[in-house]
Amino acid sequence: MVSPVVTGYYRYTDIFFEWHQALPNPEDRSPLKAILAQDAFVHPDHPLHKEGVEGAELYLGTLQNFESRLLFSSAQVEYIRYWLHAVQLTKDLIPLPYSDCLLTESNLRHVSPVHFKTREALRTTLKVNRHLIMTSCPKQQIEKNNKRLKGVDPTLNARRDIFERVRSLWTQQQGTWCALDFEAWDRDHTLLTEFGWSTVRWDCGSKVEEQGHLIVKERRYYTNSFVSNNRDHFSFGKSEEVNKATFKRRIQALIEECKKSGPLFLIFHDNNQDIKYLKSKDVDVQLPDVVFLLPDVLPKDGIFVLDTSDLFAALEGEGGGNRRSLERVCRHLQISTSHLHNAGNDAHYTMLALMSMASGEPIDMQRERRWPNRTSTSGAPNAPLNGAGVRVHFDPWEEDDDFSDQEGVCGPAVDISRFKVDSDEETP
Repeated sequence: MVSPVVTGYYRYTDIFFEWHQALPNPEDRSPLKAILAQDAFVHPDHPLHKEGVEGAELYLGTLQNFESRLLFSSAQVEYIRYWLHAVQLTKDLIPLPYSDCLLTESNLRHVSPVHFKTREALRTTLKVNRHLIMTSCPKQQIEKNNKRLKGVDPTLNARRDIFERVRSLWTQQQGTWCALDFEAWDRDHTLLTEFGWSTVRWDCGSKVEEQGHLIVKERRYYTNSFVSNNRDHFSFGKSEEVNKATFKRRIQALIEECKKSGPLFLIFHDNNQDIKYLKSKDVDVQLPDVVFLLPDVLPKDGIFVLDTSDLFAALEGEGGGNRRSLERVCRHLQISTSHLHNAGNDAHYTMLALMSMASGEPIDMQRERRWPNRTSTSGAPNAPLNGAGVRVHFDPWEEDDDFSDQEGVCGPAVDISRFKVDSDEETP
């Protein structure tokens, strides 16, 4: 009877530090260490180099307890041993690591590829203010994050899980991703005035993007009292003014058309109200099988709901009920905006926010790239990491549009603790 082939992933540390030590033939250890050396691993001539990828490709996996691990795939490990033997650097095929080291699908919530362009990137070099902090390998930064996440709010772990699932699904370039937004009269939220959409799908590997904006003709002169009136300032095309019946028909047709290309991912920013609008009598979109929990594996069809406010909360380490506005999310993601509260613009900026996060690195690496050294406990930079969380601490000027008007001639306030130096180092 032929034994089934089991595939999965190996921890980076097990392969890099332990595999060569377990080889029975001492002469095989040096060739294996050499091919796994970080200088060699990122070189374009390395046997594991993947066409179209600059540098090295590894994987970042999330265990069932939400801890992260840097991984080699079992296919990479297999290829290394066959390559060493094929070029006669080893006399025989070296044995695989112990089967107990293999992480299978049941051990992992999700896995996604991660790329390291240089040796320094692989060694996780972080510049913090004027000091350079270097760790011997990415695992040290990952372990630091794991300690921070011990005992955090379960909501944050759930959001982080969704974030990584979105990244994994986005990289597969399948289905239709559709950001939607409605605007209603602010004196009566049952009266819809606008609808906007922004879609992304793929045709033979090429990204296809479309945007649109509808204005309800019968409510053209319903003027807001508390929210900006920007219905005439659609920035990504030409607005269409339609009657209520056409408004309803066009939205229904859009959803049906999007469903033809496989799974449909509906993207909202704070979806609660927009889902109600889709189901309202003015729109009446049928969503009998809509799912709010993303699948582990890309499905062939179905409708799934994503929320960029949840994705950004995961990225900034927010586990509570504090949801950022679309304007604030775009500001922190460095996406320029204009004429918000136009449904077409809001839909497009929601899509840009989704693409910015989904196409980036794994969540912790992405957070550190965007906001390096911003998760330390305020006022206590040397506090224990266990349970400290990964909440990003933004400066006041990053949070408040009007802060520049408050700071006067003195400039923005500075948190001195972020510039702390060693006690034996002279302060300039």
